[in-house]
Order: sequence, then structure tokens, then C-alpha cells
Amino acid sequence: MTTPGIVAHGVRRSFGDVHAVRNVTLEAREGAVTGLVGPNGSGKTTLMLMLASLLAPDAGDLRIGGVDPVAEPALARGILGWMPDALGAWPALTARETITITGELYGMTREQARARAAQLLAELGLEPLADSPARVLSRGQKQKLGLARALVHDPRVLLLDEPASGLDPQARIDLRVLLRRFAAEGCTVLISSHVLSELEEVIDDAVFLVAGETVGSDRVAAAASRVRTWRIRLADRDATAAVLPVARTLGLDAGVLPIDRRDVLVGFASDADAAQALAALIGAGLPVAEFSAATSMLEHTFLDLGEGPARGGTA
Repeated sequence: MTTPGIVAHGVRRSFGDVHAVRNVTLEAREGAVTGLVGPNGSGKTTLMLMLASLLAPDAGDLRIGGVDPVAEPALARGILGWMPDALGAWPALTARETITITGELYGMTREQARARAAQLLAELGLEPLADSPARVLSRGQKQKLGLARALVHDPRVLLLDEPASGLDPQARIDLRVLLRRFAAEGCTVLISSHVLSELEEVIDDAVFLVAGETVGSDRVAAAASRVRTWRIRLADRDATAAVLPVARTLGLDAGVLPIDRRDVLVGFASDADAAQALAALIGAGLPVAEFSAATSMLEHTFLDLGEGPARGGTA
């Protein structure tokens, strides 16, 4: 059984009358990328800050690689890499200086920190900007610098809050490859992101937060199993003309099938039902040019959960 690199049990945190985290229980596995999913205000960043030892919980227990970040914050920080949504760098320092000084703060010698900075600048595509001050970097470039700071001491646990924000398409692909490599090397990665379609491409597990609580696995499974919308596009006609032949073939009422630009939208209760429908369309001789889920499974589950009250438990 895989060892959990991050554990939270019954964690709560309030700010006055605002209950940011009401009841969070989760595990993130070593050697895996876990996605933290929830709407704005669901408590994701507050939870990340507590895991990073920057906030103390009002109640509950936390462990980072077996270390209590509340009782032993210095030890926890030595094994985790924290990347906040905003860089918060020293604006006058260059990218190289920022990484080097961060390395020295983790106990590296100046030579070790410089060597590590050079390695990370190359790995993250920041070499052309190595000697530029942080204040002139774009949003995406600052995200890369923030990731470099988080990686400087070769941590076993990574906490990443919206790491893909501001990155261009190629940089997003590079980030996904990098995170999968970290997981393959045994690192525990917990990542929060609003780009659910991209998050689904990199994560192994997902934890859903709603109103400051983790959503139970039974509720997540129920949400994931509900009817899911698929897009159907025929090659030789527009969506309006495609509705009738699609409906006839699938035994549906053409009058209730919605369309979206080029596509006819049809709901299926399962992937097996969708596969049968595709076979029927092809068997009827219809020129199917596109047949795809309208949302990723992660998006589908998230949207179905909505913003109602959570029921606690481990996701």
C-alpha cells in the first residue's frame, strides 16, 4: 500500500466569524499527484497555508511526510516545497539571485545554491531571464520562478497553488511533464487549480472541497455517475440539420435535443451507453466527425457537486 505523504484529519480554521476550513480530512499519496478541487472560497488556499506551516489550524491534525508542521515547522519546511499563487519575490533581485538566496536560506552553501539555481533556470526555461530583476517578469515567468524557489532544496512534498496560472500552452505542457516526473520519483504532489481540464491530465487522485469541507467518496462517486453530456457533430451538415438523423438513430425526441454551435448535445448515463450510441450512429451510415464528452470527468463531477453543503469524509 502506498504511504500517504500528506495527511489531514478533522482540520478546521476560522478567521473571526468566517469559517474558511470547517472539516477537512484527506490523504495525498507518495508517488502521486493529487488535485485539490473546489470553487472560490471553498478553503483550498487556507488549507494549503496550514499544510505549509504558515497558518496553525484551530483543530485537527496535519502531517507532512510524517512530520507535524504545527509542532515542528522547521523540519516540515525542510521536506516540503511551497508555491503560492502569487510569487511574492524580492522585486529588485534577479531570477538567479532569488533562487540562489532561497537555496542559502535552506542551508546550502553559496556554491551549492548557485549550481542549483543554474540547473533550475535551465530546466524551467528561465535562462534568458536569469539576470533580469523579478519585477520585469511576466505573470507566467513569475510562476516559473515561484516553482524554482519551491524546488530549490529538492523537497519530497510539493504544495502548488495555481501553478499553471499565466503559463503559455507550451509551458503548461512542460509543467505537466515535470509534475509526472516528480511523482515517478516518489514525490508527493498536491496541486490546486481552476483549470480542471488540464488538472485531469496530470493528477492521479482528486480531493473535492465544498464550503470548507472535504466531500465524501460516496457523494463524489454519485456525482461522477450521473448523466454526462456528449457532443456529436456530423461532417456533412450543421447542427440544426443533424438533430433529426441523430435523434432518429438513437430513438430520442429531436425537439428536446439542444445544439451548441456545430454540435448536437446528448446526455448518456455511462461511457458504455455513449459507446453504444456511437456504434449506432456509425452503423446507420452517419458521417460522425466528432463524438466527445462536453466536459472532462473532473469538470463533470465538480459541476454536479455544485456549492451545496458537503458531507464530510475522505474524498
